[in-house]
Amino acid sequence: MGGDRNEQNALVKRIVAGRQRPYLPTSMLNDRSSTLSLLETRRSAKPRELVGPGPTLVEMERILTIAARVPDHGSLTPWRFVTVNDHQRDALADLLLKALAEDNSEATDAHREKEVNFADYPGQLVVVVSAPVAEHKIPVWEQQLSCGATCMNLLLASHALGYVAGWVTGWRAYSERVRQAFCRPAEKIAGFVFIGHASRELEDRARPELGDVSYSWEPPAS
Repeated sequence: MGGDRNEQNALVKRIVAGRQRPYLPTSMLNDRSSTLSLLETRRSAKPRELVGPGPTLVEMERILTIAARVPDHGSLTPWRFVTVNDHQRDALADLLLKALAEDNSEATDAHREKEVNFADYPGQLVVVVSAPVAEHKIPVWEQQLSCGATCMNLLLASHALGYVAGWVTGWRAYSERVRQAFCRPAEKIAGFVFIGHASRELEDRARPELGDVSYSWEPPAS
């Protein structure tokens, strides 16, 4: 990679270096002192390790408004946000248990307990739905990329407001019963995003070496 006029290459390399922990786990992750510091230190949390409370209604409106500000070729808005409120968690647990029975005939009590726990994770739950516009000149793949961007923005907005979020999928995202409960025909679940507070200090994970994922283009031989 060529030189960077902003002299950021060395900094980025330190941040993404594998098997390194460039930030102390106590306060540096999700550092909100500046926009760049948050981008450089953003870290998700495991939803099962979150604690409440989640964002207020006003904060959620702000978070979702930010999440919707993403590249969207054709202005198709090929995604939706479905919020699951606290009083709906029992209904979500019932849905997951029915879906589990259909998807796994050998499910044990431990499997069922896991689904009940999942439905009751603290904080706010947002189910992001990929809703591409079929038979449009904008390829579905580009519409799906836009949906992925909304998920990322959802995390960033949550962290910028001082919360911690986790984006997960798992078998639930691919269950037909669960899909039908949140999606219209031809739509898919892009993920379950839980927003709350960390119950323990976050620790960074290994990041790729920049040289392994970034390189200069070489035109094909004529």
